Order: sequence, then C-alpha cells, then structure tokens
Amino acid sequence: MPLAIRIVQDALIQIILHFYKPIVCKSYSSLKMMRILMIRKAVCLSLSLCFLMAAVNIASAQTHNIKNDVFWNTKDGKPIYSQGGGIFKFADPATGVKKYYWYGVHYMAADNYRNSPFTTQASSAFQSVTCYSSTDLVNWTFEGDVLTKGNINQNGRSGWVGRLGVAYIKELNKYAMIVQHGSKVLIAVSDSPVGQFTWHQEISMEAMIGTSNTGDQTVFTDEDTGKSYLIYSYGKGRNKIYVSEIGVKDGKVNLLDCTRVYQGEGREGNCMFKYKGRYYMCASNLYGWDASYAYYLVADNIRGPYTPTDNMLVINGVADDYAHVTQTGFFYTIKGSKQETVIYCGDRWADLAGNGLGYNQWCPLSFDGKVPYFNSLSSWNVDAKTGKWEVAGDNNYVKNGSFEADRKAIPSSVKPVQQQLTGWLTTVIAGNKIEVGSANSAVLNHMNNESDRKLVIGEKSLNISDKVDFKRKVSQVITSSPYVSLKNGRYTLTARVKNSAGFTKLEMYAESNGKTLNYSIKDENGSWQTITLTNIPVKAGKVEIGFVGEGAANAFCYVDDVTLVKAQ
Repeated sequence: MPLAIRIVQDALIQIILHFYKPIVCKSYSSLKMMRILMIRKAVCLSLSLCFLMAAVNIASAQTHNIKNDVFWNTKDGKPIYSQGGGIFKFADPATGVKKYYWYGVHYMAADNYRNSPFTTQASSAFQSVTCYSSTDLVNWTFEGDVLTKGNINQNGRSGWVGRLGVAYIKELNKYAMIVQHGSKVLIAVSDSPVGQFTWHQEISMEAMIGTSNTGDQTVFTDEDTGKSYLIYSYGKGRNKIYVSEIGVKDGKVNLLDCTRVYQGEGREGNCMFKYKGRYYMCASNLYGWDASYAYYLVADNIRGPYTPTDNMLVINGVADDYAHVTQTGFFYTIKGSKQETVIYCGDRWADLAGNGLGYNQWCPLSFDGKVPYFNSLSSWNVDAKTGKWEVAGDNNYVKNGSFEADRKAIPSSVKPVQQQLTGWLTTVIAGNKIEVGSANSAVLNHMNNESDRKLVIGEKSLNISDKVDFKRKVSQVITSSPYVSLKNGRYTLTARVKNSAGFTKLEMYAESNGKTLNYSIKDENGSWQTITLTNIPVKAGKVEIGFVGEGAANAFCYVDDVTLVKAQ
C-alpha cells in the first residue's frame, strides 16, 4: 500500500475511534483491535475508490495537441483532405452518441501538392466531399467520400464545387448538404451523417439576392435553438452578406428567408460563430487563394442588426501573420464543462497558393468582453470535454516565420498596398529606401524557385539585398499577449539561410532584457543551411529577434523558416 494512503488511513482510524470508543467494555483491547481492522478495511476501500475516481476524472479530461503548419492525418495515418467545409455535431448512427463530423472538399490539387509541396497547383478539380468523425476534435476517422462526382454531376456537367456545410432537417429526418455548385447552390440529402448524400435539388439564388450563385458560403447551426442557417455573400463582388434559415418548403429542403446583414467592401470566406449568446459574422479580404485579415461584426440576434454597421472590424491578433496565413474557413464553439472556447478553423489554400504546408490551420480565440482576439499558435492543446486550452511546449512564437503571409513582392502597390513584410520591420541604415512604386526601392522578399522549395517552405523567403552598398536590419519583437504568455526561460532560434559572398557583417541575433546573442555567418552558402542560436535567456515576456546585413551592391542573403521555441 502506498505510504501516503497508509498515513491518511491511520489518521482517519484515530478520528473514528475517538468518537466510537465504548464507555464500558471488559474486552476493550480485543474489541478495539477488531474495530481497527474493520475500520482499516473500510477506510482503505473508501480511499481506493476516491483515488480511482480521481484517476477516472484525470483520464476523462485529457488534452490533445493541434499542430498547425503541417499536413494532417487521420488517427490511422491516412491523409486528411478537407477544404472549405465545416464541423457539425450529430448522433452517431450506430451508437446514438453525439460526435463531431467534419465535412469538406477533396480537390485533386491537394493530393498533388501534399506529395510535391514545391509545385503550386493550377487546377481545383473536384474529387469528392469527405467526411471525418471524432470524439475530441483532434483524432479523426475517415468515414468516406459522402458526395462523389457521380452524384454531383447528375446533369452531365461538373464545374466548380466549393464551400459547403451540413444541417439536420428534423421535419424530414434527413441530413442536408448545401454546397456551391457551378453558378448555383446544390442541396444533397442523406439518411445518415456519413452519407451517401444524393442529389435533392439545385436552387438559383437569383430571386433572393440577384445572382444565381453565392459568392462564398458556410452553414451555421445554432446549438441553442437547433436551427441551421446558410451564411453567404452576393455572387458578384461579394459586397453583401446574407443569412437564410434552412428548412422545408413544398416538401423539399430549401432556404426559407433572406436577410441582408452587411453591405460594404467585398468580403469572402463568409462564416459565423456564437459566443456567450452573441452572433459573430466573419469574413476575409478578396485575395483569391491568398491569406488576409480576418474581420467580424457582432449582433445579439442572428438577423442583426450587426455592428459596427456595414464596417467590418479586423480581429485583434491577426495582423502580424494574416490569421496564421489563412482565410476564414469556419468556426467551432466548444461548450465545455469549464469554459466556452471558440476555434478559428482557417483555410490555407496552400495547394493553389503555394503559401506553406497544411490546408487546415486551427487557432483558439480569446475574448475581452465581446471583442475577439486571435491567438496565432503553431502548436496548442485542447480538451474538448472541458473546453480548456493551453499553448503547447513546441509552439513556434515567430509570426510569419516562413514569409508566406505576403501576396506579392514587397513593397507592393497591388492590394494590399504594403511597404513592410507582414510581422517584420526592415530598417534601412544605408542603401535605397523602401518605397511603394519606386523602381529603386529595395525588395524585401525573394520568390523561391522549385529547387529552393525542395529545401524550404513555400513560395517566398526574406531577401536582404540591394542594388547599392547597404546596411540593413530586419527584426521582429515577440511579446506576451493578453492571453498567451512568453514565459521566462531558455529558447532556441533557428533559421534557414542561403547567401552570397560580399558581406562584411551578416548575423542572426536575439535580444532580451538587455542581453544579446549573435550567430555570425562567415562564409558564402550556395545552398540552404540551417543556423541555430541556443540557450537564449528570455525574460520579462519580451524578445527581439532578427537579422543584420552589411554588404556590397547585389550581395544577397535569403532567410526562411524562422522558429523560436522554448527549450524543454
């Protein structure tokens, strides 16, 4: 028996004997021994049960790791292909137990890019709609291709198959998938959440909004009411956003109404979540496949009014890496036993944009009252039962460390008009100024070729170079946020570099609390090399990292895949 249990057991026995001691007893010693043995057994059993219950509680409240910037697999090691979809909670048809069901599109490009991430794909050819199930939002089981080419091309045409979601239709006891299909909206139905979904009807949005198609769309289910809604934008320019309840009309699954809740600048990736009784309408910029800011409006009623009126706000925390290099995809709200947690489920269209690894980037939101805050994390842990989450030990604290957030060569006069790299500050000490629209301006990023991309991630890297002799510093200040602490301790800074000769000074550095560590690059590196600074003492929740270059005209240093991770 463990010593701790034995000590507690003996203490409990003495307490019980104190109150149970008989007033008169000739055979007190023998009775006392019997009582001690009986009480000891009872206490031992009680303590064992207590420890067993504690162990069960610990086991049932387990955290699971969500790791971004990588391709995801099912729990049996098969690739996950799911883009432009959503997660919904339905009863398992076999057991009746509620599970998470994740639906999304599998494009041919996703296979090709995953196998060869050094080649950006051009075609978004549809393969299927996939379905995965989970009990913890991390470990997923492939349920099957629930909508196939044969079902979706019933009229002999293919075309674009885009964003989608699934709703349970109680009146028909059916599951309805609403999906962008060509220039219209397709509704497919199934008797089960795991399909097969078959053609139900195709609807034109012309009568409702003036275009036959939606610009972008998702399905939102309000778990408090059980009602589901299509959240979508105007088909041309996407400058209007609408809410329509999904239900039954004339015996068919259809949209029951249409409420415009926003009119302003064009926004795509239209989606919604609910937190603490409020509805949040969210969207991204019109940047094609590329990443952008994530925006929001908030309302007390799903049909509005949403505020600020027709003026979407940037979600705090997304600016330094464009929402972890994503577009808004969908959200899922965990209503846990200890807290309510909203997960931002961003779409990274890496197969078609070449902007990194992994198609699904999930990050937790925090809130200051009704104001959301985006926590950009590469690795974090979540407990789907309690709703609690935490930063994982292997999280990379650098924002835009692979330089993929930026769409174009920087500085850029094309939207977004931009002078600095996202998340980084370039300081010109000597050399050409950084100027939008100037032919003489230093260019701050390098476009990686296919050979580069076999060794580093994505289409872009940092470029330290100029047409004239130059001195330059590129830096990023990393601090604790209101919700994620940069803890005191030792950290490791790593980067990949490729550089020419012609530098009198070329360094990677880290500075915290008045102490600076440097890694000096002495030689030319004609191929990509890894450089590392270890045992960086970080204090007071702040560290500045960066690169310093002093070189002759046309000398260059490319930098990619920068990470800062706390030593374990």
